[in-house]
Amino acid sequence: MSESTRLNVFKTYKLYVGGKFPRSESGRVYEVTAKTSSGGKGKWLANAPLSSRKDARDAVVAARKAFGGWSGATAYNRGQVLYRIAEMLEGRREQFVREVGEAEGLSKSKAAAVVDAAIDRWVWYAGWTDKIGQIVGGANPVAGPFFNLSTPEPTGVVAVVAPQDSSFLGLISVIAPVIATGNTAVVITSEESPLPALSLGEVLATSDLPGGVVNILSGKAAEMGPHLASHQDVNAIDLAGADAALAKELEVAAADNLKRVLRPQPVDDWSADPGTSRMTAFLETKTVWHPTGSLGSGGSSY
Repeated sequence: MSESTRLNVFKTYKLYVGGKFPRSESGRVYEVTAKTSSGGKGKWLANAPLSSRKDARDAVVAARKAFGGWSGATAYNRGQVLYRIAEMLEGRREQFVREVGEAEGLSKSKAAAVVDAAIDRWVWYAGWTDKIGQIVGGANPVAGPFFNLSTPEPTGVVAVVAPQDSSFLGLISVIAPVIATGNTAVVITSEESPLPALSLGEVLATSDLPGGVVNILSGKAAEMGPHLASHQDVNAIDLAGADAALAKELEVAAADNLKRVLRPQPVDDWSADPGTSRMTAFLETKTVWHPTGSLGSGGSSY
């Protein structure tokens, strides 16, 4: 059959929840178009799922179910899994270059630079999984015969409103630190440019990451955000992609069960060194006291 007579096989984009690829339970979709270099709308790309609050609740259930196993894994093992994600992205680099270029109106060379930076970001966080505890934890000097040790622990289920203007590098820059430290995530993608995020779900599903550790929802943050912010089984929320009005609304809703809230912070360049602040934002500190005991009649202790 000649190429000219073939029918185009269009990709069906789906959500990524609990390690599976469901359509929105509402059956709704919305049109996604390419962005031109001038920032306008270009050609039609796909119909993306328009997630509902029921989808958001299902994602929270999946994230909570996955939390015990993921937080209980060794930090070294989590690093191996994150590095495997980078390997898988490297193998599908050309696909993501195309999708990011269409999503953000970038030339092929600029889109390639974004994708390379995103892959490097996964590798960077993979290296931090077994080191962040040494930076923010340690032995504390106390007056008395005690060991006093502080260790970081993951907060729990984190809802993430992904950046709107950086559909892939910004997305990864807010997901990776959440899961590197043992949390699980429910992510609302960029509304206008969700396709790179939905394709990322296909990578996560084949990269040894347990189902439910990352759950990806496309649609309107203004619709799903309030339900996640007020959800009693969500422990924290990152408002990276929320505008000022939505961020204020979600902060108020999050106060009901004392969620940790990471407020929106302007980022001029997502490829810049991110530091450790996004990892420490979703860590709790546990401090343990233990008597040292005494050695011998001299009363010395160890």
